[in-house]
Amino acid sequence: MITHDARRPDIAQELIVRAARADEHWSRLVRGQLSSTEIGRGRRADFANAEVLRQITDAHGWPGWTLAGEAGASAAWRIALRADNQPPYQRHAERLMYRAVQLGEVSLRHWAHLHDRCDLQRGAAQVYGTQYRNGPSGPERGPVCDPNALDARRAEVGLPPATTALEDLRRRLAAGLQADEATVEFMSVG
Repeated sequence: MITHDARRPDIAQELIVRAARADEHWSRLVRGQLSSTEIGRGRRADFANAEVLRQITDAHGWPGWTLAGEAGASAAWRIALRADNQPPYQRHAERLMYRAVQLGEVSLRHWAHLHDRCDLQRGAAQVYGTQYRNGPSGPERGPVCDPNALDARRAEVGLPPATTALEDLRRRLAAGLQADEATVEFMSVG
């Protein structure tokens, strides 16, 4: 869905199509439904998607709501979140997205997910507790700094309490629902 006010519907459409394809792959990945060949294909697609996003950000800055509409901006975020195989670009995207948050062009909540992803990628504890990995009993939240203040930090960026988010994620995965914000949160699923 492209909102009518996207200044560059062509960019929005490119991001939306790429993110939608990746959503399907990641949804199956977190459920353990992919062969090693399919996992490799998905990694190559994530790399290619990040390269397209890099070209867009180099030319236009972060594709926020004005440039790409709400759906295009959300798609850009999902692509950046999955750029794990390009950590320097992923961190760069996080910084660009933060500037876009300050300009009122993207979701603060989405930025918090990308910020956490970058923290975990560099070996630090996450701030907002949005990233999970598969554990023996299903999704487990990755390391968090100052766990006692986690829900307060989550509230500051518009996220629900950590326990509620984890329960919702487990419910959605158990029900086999399509990829959404919850399933793109996974840091490591292999």
